Amino acid sequence: MNVRRSAAVLAATAVIGTATPVMAASPSPTPSVAVPSGLYGTADPTYDGVWRQSLALIAQHKSDVRPAAKAVDWLLGQQCANGAFAAFRAEPAKACDDKVMVDTNSTAAAAQALSLAGDGDHMDVALKAVTWLKSVQNKDGGWGYTPGGPSDANSTSVVIGALNAVGQDPDTAVKGGKSPYDALRDLALPCEDGGAFAYQPDKKGKLTANADATAAAVVGLKGMSMESAKAADNTDLSCTDATGPDQVAANGASYLAEAMKKDSHLMSALAGAEDQPDFGNTADAVVALAVTAGPKAAEKPLTWLEKNSADWAKQNGPAAYAQLILAAEAAGADPRTFGGTDLVKQLNATGPEPKTQATAKAAEKAEDDEDGVSVWWIIGVGLVAGIGVGFLFTGRNKGQQL
Repeated sequence: MNVRRSAAVLAATAVIGTATPVMAASPSPTPSVAVPSGLYGTADPTYDGVWRQSLALIAQHKSDVRPAAKAVDWLLGQQCANGAFAAFRAEPAKACDDKVMVDTNSTAAAAQALSLAGDGDHMDVALKAVTWLKSVQNKDGGWGYTPGGPSDANSTSVVIGALNAVGQDPDTAVKGGKSPYDALRDLALPCEDGGAFAYQPDKKGKLTANADATAAAVVGLKGMSMESAKAADNTDLSCTDATGPDQVAANGASYLAEAMKKDSHLMSALAGAEDQPDFGNTADAVVALAVTAGPKAAEKPLTWLEKNSADWAKQNGPAAYAQLILAAEAAGADPRTFGGTDLVKQLNATGPEPKTQATAKAAEKAEDDEDGVSVWWIIGVGLVAGIGVGFLFTGRNKGQQL
């Protein structure tokens, strides 16, 4: 789950079928398009607007925060008539055409976010998105970044999350006799090669271990969405060549634990660049370890993130804060005291001011009370008026009698 999903890079990766991981890019200091007021973050939203907005809304919900209506409305307005989402549409009032580059990742993330927004008021929109996703499922049971593109572990996993979010069993989403779980198992390496997952096979069908894909696939095989990811009981991780989804997921988690054993974090490996700590993938790995083997398994990388991720999150904005919040929540930590930082407050500050669930409920109660007072005030006025009319008629009758 990278902070920024570049449509151009991911689409190219899908076309050539390489297993090269797509790493996070630094936000553009000067956006090439105007940043909408309802959108979280100030960086150019061209390649990640829907993605970062969706993660922000999911993380807020997970943290007992009700997103601002303005933020939800912006995301709702990004959906195309067929249910799909693009990474960003600068002119949402215009109907989507063939030039609008819709993708599975934006659509699946938006479906997860909108299934939660408004206490389920937008479930119909989320279901419409999932219906579109199922219409572009590949015959191997998985999904690529672009409709019809080769299946990859990350896209397949985020779509599994969308299915979970709308209450549909991923195991029943079958195409060509295969489910999303089959697609992920086909991307798993055997234990002799570490038990990791590949992003995609290369042109010769070879699988290469990819930490980002592994973290995503582990959560995907557990059938979880970003919001529903919960820590398992503490168990020891071991790799065995079994085919059940839970064990294949455990194999992937075992690979991640081994990869972070020395430094407690993952490293990025961009061609032509010096290796450096990968904060986003480490956060995703924390979630993968927690949902597979419990908080204890995720403790060291989570502690490393608490000590080292502040500058990275500040630079990358809402999606980064959301990733850290989701990692903390999955591992049983408090995102409001994350290394001495309130991640929820920092996320909220990047966009329209939300309300806590408690504040929202208090406002609703006050509104209900106000409505109740208004109703009783009207009834009271009616009664007084009725009494007055009664006296008037009584007076008239007395006058007539006199």
